[in-house]
Amino acid sequence: MSDVQLRTASGQPTRVPEDDVRTLESRLHGRLVSPADTDYDEARAVWNGMIDRRPALIARCTGVADVIAAVTFAREHDLLVGVRGGGHNVSGVAVCDDGLVVDLSLMKGVRVDPIGRTVQAQGGVTIGELDHETQAFALAVPMGLVSATGIAGLTLGGGFGWLRRAYGLSCDSLVSVDVVTADGQLVTASARDHAELFWAIKGGGGNFGVVTSFEFRAYPVGPEVFFAVVVHRGSDAGAALRSYRDWAATAPDDVTAFAVLWHGPEIEEIPAEHHGQPILILAAVHHGDPADGERALRQLRAFGSPIADLSGSTPYLQVQQFFDADYPAHELRYYWKSRYVRDLPDQLIDLLVELNAASASPRSTLDVWQLGGALSRVGVDETAFGGRSAPFMIAIEANWQRPEDDRANIAWGRQVYGVLEPYAAGGEYVNFPGFYEDGAKVVRDTFGANLDRLVAVKNRYDPTNLFRLNHNIQPS
Repeated sequence: MSDVQLRTASGQPTRVPEDDVRTLESRLHGRLVSPADTDYDEARAVWNGMIDRRPALIARCTGVADVIAAVTFAREHDLLVGVRGGGHNVSGVAVCDDGLVVDLSLMKGVRVDPIGRTVQAQGGVTIGELDHETQAFALAVPMGLVSATGIAGLTLGGGFGWLRRAYGLSCDSLVSVDVVTADGQLVTASARDHAELFWAIKGGGGNFGVVTSFEFRAYPVGPEVFFAVVVHRGSDAGAALRSYRDWAATAPDDVTAFAVLWHGPEIEEIPAEHHGQPILILAAVHHGDPADGERALRQLRAFGSPIADLSGSTPYLQVQQFFDADYPAHELRYYWKSRYVRDLPDQLIDLLVELNAASASPRSTLDVWQLGGALSRVGVDETAFGGRSAPFMIAIEANWQRPEDDRANIAWGRQVYGVLEPYAAGGEYVNFPGFYEDGAKVVRDTFGANLDRLVAVKNRYDPTNLFRLNHNIQPS
């Protein structure tokens, strides 16, 4: 039998005996996919259409035993390892060239306890799948804004969504996690057991093991909420952003909003003369009774002369899927970065309007996320996520379609990231990492005073840095 060509964790080529590969295959209840298989291209594809990596092996796991077998194989052969949950991370690190991918995307179990208001969900579950189960009981877990996103990567990086000001980040709702560590052991981490590992997982990224199951607290939300969506013409964007800034300063915690600088999509709700032209969208959710929400969001909607107002009482499930069509899997190419900012001074607002108008693609956006509320009342050292004091986050989303436009769109994203530095409050959102090109500096800036503690956790649970394809906390 011939050996199988793979790559080591340090990037060097290596050969693994085919007998060892077949032994791994026999230990999986799921499948071991290789380039010879007809479904290989489907198995290696992730959300970002820019990513075209070719793993040597993909372990499509169906349960914890499969994950343990795959992690043990990777450790014993010192292999480069990617871990895939939903495959939605913009950097594409769920897959790697010539390495082994531990693929959780078939692990879809969700169990809701409507009396205790907790939810257990496996590592391959997406936001839409979780919402489907919890909304059957008018419950929700704070999650992101695109339903195809995997809950695993989102939660490990913190997790911003529509409920962040009422109930905090996704990681703030964690009760416990099941983790396969680098030594192939399964541990359950919580505030009581493996407490330091649990602390690190809450916003520290995928550095410390493969989380096979999450247990969350759930909250009463829906089935109907009030959803405000107001669209302003580009010439009014600066004034509308100033109004949004002033409104956000006194908004109640049961309201969460963000402003989107964009170019008008070709949809019937927006007048044709604004298609492809700069616009501003103000979007906000009140998580309680829709009548209360209508009153709470009346002031936000009252400003100026919008070109469209799509607001109304809306099923929470529809709110969670509102932006899905704008972020299709495989079809578009994405480069995302972020900056937390200390405030929204007039100068910064004018700059954002100019940068949006100059974007290399009409699909790209600059999003001004309202922070504060419950997420800001968690102490800096209570979770690995770190600083939460900034009132706003600017998400820089370069979204485009053609490969020949890669350079221009990435350059625009990098330009915006650099121009915003004088306004930055420090760090960036782990789930909007670009392509990790800022490396160690971003890790230091993002985790700040928590970094030494994270290194100590890494030393204990992954001392050889097996799980390194992430905002990497390197062991000492």
